[in-house]
Amino acid sequence: MKGKLIVLEGTDASGKSTQFARLCQYCDDRQIEYRRLVFPRYHEESSALIRMYLGGEFGSHPDDVSAYAASTFFAVDRFASYRKEWKDYYENGGLILADRYTTSNAIHQASKLEGTEQKAFLEWLFDFEYRIMGLPAPDHVFFLDMPTEAVHELLIHREGKEIDIHEKDIPYLKRCYDTASALAERFGWERIRCTENGAIRPIEEISADLTNGVSALLRK
Repeated sequence: MKGKLIVLEGTDASGKSTQFARLCQYCDDRQIEYRRLVFPRYHEESSALIRMYLGGEFGSHPDDVSAYAASTFFAVDRFASYRKEWKDYYENGGLILADRYTTSNAIHQASKLEGTEQKAFLEWLFDFEYRIMGLPAPDHVFFLDMPTEAVHELLIHREGKEIDIHEKDIPYLKRCYDTASALAERFGWERIRCTENGAIRPIEEISADLTNGVSALLRK
């Protein structure tokens, strides 16, 4: 009996880490049993190529590494996590909450391509991770809809965290947001609106929308 895999997605600096932490706290407070996943797993050996890529060792811009090559870096880290940490729990009916997943490759790497090339890449990506690598597909994806203008503002005021090659490239972030919006529409991801009238909504309001959405899923 397979479990339920719920994924939280968003572009860089969309407030995803904060909202994911609040979601996990919500489940803890209600004694909901689940496993918490955060990708990439920077502290694990399986993320070595990710760290090199995001650190600019293969080029200072995201487009310096092809969508296919970069996707394999992130997919290997997920594969190691699945096989070593949560496969049995999930296959026995467990609830998984994930901060990023294959859907992040779809957002960030597909943004390097356009038209038929992007379509072919997405078909390859989902086949590669879900069929060839054997990773489970998400049951539901929540997308934090934070427009790039607001993301740029958050990055300017961010303290205490090094900015990687994705976050430094604002035109690339804009492409990622446009791609994510199109994917959300195409695949039925549930949007969590993060701005209103051009201003970022309060963290508590965004969190309430997310937790209400997850709660509704768990009642089904």
